[in-house]
Amino acid sequence: MNHKKVKVALIGAGGWGFQHARILRDRSDVEFCAIVGRSLGKTRERANEFGTNYYLSIEEMLKKEKPDIVCLCLPNQDHFEPTLKVIKAGYPLIVEKPLVFKMEEARTLINEAEKRNLFFAINFNHRYARTVKLAKKAISEGKLGEIIFASWRFGGEGISDHPFANLIETQCHGFDMLEYLCGPIQSVMAEMTNKTGKGYSTLSLSLKFSNGAVGSFLGTYDSSYMYSGTHHLEINGTKGRILIKDTVREFTYQTAGNEIAEVWRAGYFNDYDRDFHKTFDEHMEVILSAFKNGEHPPVHASCGVRALKLAYAAIESFKKGIRVETL
Repeated sequence: MNHKKVKVALIGAGGWGFQHARILRDRSDVEFCAIVGRSLGKTRERANEFGTNYYLSIEEMLKKEKPDIVCLCLPNQDHFEPTLKVIKAGYPLIVEKPLVFKMEEARTLINEAEKRNLFFAINFNHRYARTVKLAKKAISEGKLGEIIFASWRFGGEGISDHPFANLIETQCHGFDMLEYLCGPIQSVMAEMTNKTGKGYSTLSLSLKFSNGAVGSFLGTYDSSYMYSGTHHLEINGTKGRILIKDTVREFTYQTAGNEIAEVWRAGYFNDYDRDFHKTFDEHMEVILSAFKNGEHPPVHASCGVRALKLAYAAIESFKKGIRVETL
């Protein structure tokens, strides 16, 4: 497969599906064979825009196109049935977060994919921001020493008919990021509010990591993505501290006791690294490289299960008023 184009189909013709389509069209190693959507007009328009075939049936597309791998990008609460169809048909796949909203559905997808030994990737693209790569490198090189605490804040506008939508569909990035950089979260305690009548759309978590570090976690759909500092990540260690602002905007590393910090910001001509959407380009690069080389996905769908498990631990903690173990 290394020496030929990878035939890829996309299920989903919505907003973020546009980013999937853009990447697939622009890659020289991809044959972008089809888009599957729910409405004829929108799906046909999107397919025509990207020069590919269109279908309204997953089964028909798979039968006619026989792609090497399938991307799925659907409304957040509609992931399970289409994903299960692709898995049961035996096709490798790349899915969007959240994996699903229910633990039993998450386990079903993982188990069915494992039965078929399928490549099953999930798009936690925040890992592939330049800032996060720099953070991972600094931590791996021991520049922070022992991690003592981490703080995550992320949120803007949002609305859903699910009472814990912000926690499950958006803060999954926070759970994944903190464990990716700081190690496993051992336990969680939660406070949440329904003050705006949109479900528990703002939440605050107290975290304990298995390495002894602690963490704070604030997520919301009652703010605005227009605000500067919508996203803030701080990781403090015995030797230094890392700050990440707005995911792609700024990375700072400072050693303890030093008044001078090292700061990365995208340069004047570096539009690529300041563009949040390009974090997905970076992730897709390593996904397809792993797929072509017969390797495991760089971020396996099981990471989506883990984020969902942490979300439900937070829900249990809030409902019972207790700290909940997560390992």
